[in-house]
Amino acid sequence: MSDLSHARPDIAGHPDVAEMRERYARMAGARQAVALDGLILLTGLYTAISPWVVHFHALPDITVNNLIVGITIAVIGLGMTLAGEKLLRLSWTVAAMGVWLIISPWVVTAGHGAPAGVIWNNCWIGGVACALGLAAMAMMRTAGRPTATK
Repeated sequence: MSDLSHARPDIAGHPDVAEMRERYARMAGARQAVALDGLILLTGLYTAISPWVVHFHALPDITVNNLIVGITIAVIGLGMTLAGEKLLRLSWTVAAMGVWLIISPWVVTAGHGAPAGVIWNNCWIGGVACALGLAAMAMMRTAGRPTATK
C-alpha cells in the first residue's frame, strides 16, 4: 500500500505554471470579466427574490425552483468575482441554468399551468442568464488563446 502521509506536490514545479498564471491573471484582471461576474451575481440575486417581486410566491413549486436556481447562480457569480481563476470553467453552468429557467414554468407546474407573469419573468431572467453564461464562456475561450507578438 502506498504511503499517503507525504504532503501533496506543489504546482510551482510545473513547467507551464508561468503561462497558466499569466493566462488566468489576464482573464481575471480584465475589466469586462469583473463586470460580467457582477452581472451574473445580480442575475442570481434577482432570480432568488423574483417570486416575491413578481408576486408568484403562492406557487410553492416554482418559488422553490427560482430560489434554489437563483442562489446557485449568485454563488457562482460571487465565486467568479472572488476567485475567477478557480471558477472560470463553471461559466457554462450559468448558461445551462438560464435554459432551465426558460423551460421551468412548463416543467415545474406541469398540469397546473403557470400564470403569464411567471412565464415572462422566467423567460427574461433565463435569457439574461444564458447570454451572460455564453459571454463568460466566450471570454474564457479568448483568454486561453495565445496573443500574437510583434
